[in-house]
Amino acid sequence: MQRAQIPTYERIAIDLASRIYDGKYKVGERIHGRSTLASEYHVSPETVRRAIKILEDVEIVQSTKGSGIVISSRENAYKYIHRFSNLASIKDLEKQMETLITEREKLDGELFDTLRKILDYSGKLRHTNPLAPIEVEVFPGCIHIGKTISEVKFWQNTGGTVIGMKRNGELIISPGPYALILEGDILLVIGADETYERVVHFMEEKK
Repeated sequence: MQRAQIPTYERIAIDLASRIYDGKYKVGERIHGRSTLASEYHVSPETVRRAIKILEDVEIVQSTKGSGIVISSRENAYKYIHRFSNLASIKDLEKQMETLITEREKLDGELFDTLRKILDYSGKLRHTNPLAPIEVEVFPGCIHIGKTISEVKFWQNTGGTVIGMKRNGELIISPGPYALILEGDILLVIGADETYERVVHFMEEKK
């Protein structure tokens, strides 16, 4: 008999609950933010948000603005995991998660290669092709540091779309609206001819 499929966000919730029960996360400890967890699980921040909401509902964690996600109960973590004992073992869930991560990593690799090719041609195509990304560095003192792309209303203010970020020598593709803007980041932006000047002006706003 085939087991029922568990949604991705619920698998993440179960995995986090397992880590809490196993002691990898202690009661009172603050765990990674949604963006970091999204990167770790190779899913969207919205998927992580739904997973955290489940853990909040069963009082395993508490999530407050400014304090992040804090572990509140190891006992409730056990109770939550135990719900799924007849549906699938934790080992089965781990295998499903590994498969999901492997598939996502493969997709990320393909997206990475494609974006690299675009970047290789960006210098030549910037003035002829609106899909050629421009690169804008986030300098110290920028008023937008520490905020997400959504919070600063990047597209509304510049007309540009952030398709990637270079951070500490690594390329982050499709960072999404919840990605934080940090000092030293290089934003990869696509848009119309006038987008470059708007983006540069926008990112030069000081605190």
